[in-house]
Amino acid sequence: MDLAALRAEYELGGLDETELTPEPLALFSTWFDAVRGAGIGEPNAMVLATSLDGVPSSRTVLLKGVEDGGFVFFTNYHSRKGVELAANPRCSLLFGWYALQRQVRIEGIATRTSREVTETYFASRPRGSQLGAWASAQSSEVGSRADLDAAYAEVEARFAGADIPAPPHWGGYLVTPDSVEFWQGRRGRMHDRLQYRREGDGWSTRRLAP
Repeated sequence: MDLAALRAEYELGGLDETELTPEPLALFSTWFDAVRGAGIGEPNAMVLATSLDGVPSSRTVLLKGVEDGGFVFFTNYHSRKGVELAANPRCSLLFGWYALQRQVRIEGIATRTSREVTETYFASRPRGSQLGAWASAQSSEVGSRADLDAAYAEVEARFAGADIPAPPHWGGYLVTPDSVEFWQGRRGRMHDRLQYRREGDGWSTRRLAP
């Protein structure tokens, strides 16, 4: 594999200070609308990075809301990410919208959403996903695929003909950002990087070298 020869020139556009909004969520919404309009698959996929005892871990999760000044996702609180966020709520998010030569990098603090928010979202999920939330002890070791299928079948039988409540160990997180960086690829690797930083009740902005 000649990986050194793999390269692409970034020339779809730029990002100027005149495009900045007073706070980052408004610009994020504009960019997100552009991603959806471009027909990019899983536009709400984001990489969540957490850490415990200095050991980083990352995985892809799905953004399910932009509200209360932050970014919302849902997961099993007993999963690795849940355990790590309980010990260290500082985390980062990365949206890699590579077809548009854009990235958004977010650093902030995760807090659990209210139970009401969790239950409202859980009720909107497909039934299969609701069953999966009960059947999977996320991040724990599993003996075989057959064991997973058996756990799912048991839960399916338990809730047959009934509504499925949100598991007590499952719920949402709100990531409140301290910084949000908008990255737009440019020719010659002279990319545009404009970063918002929280200052008191407001935001400051600055340009970073690529």
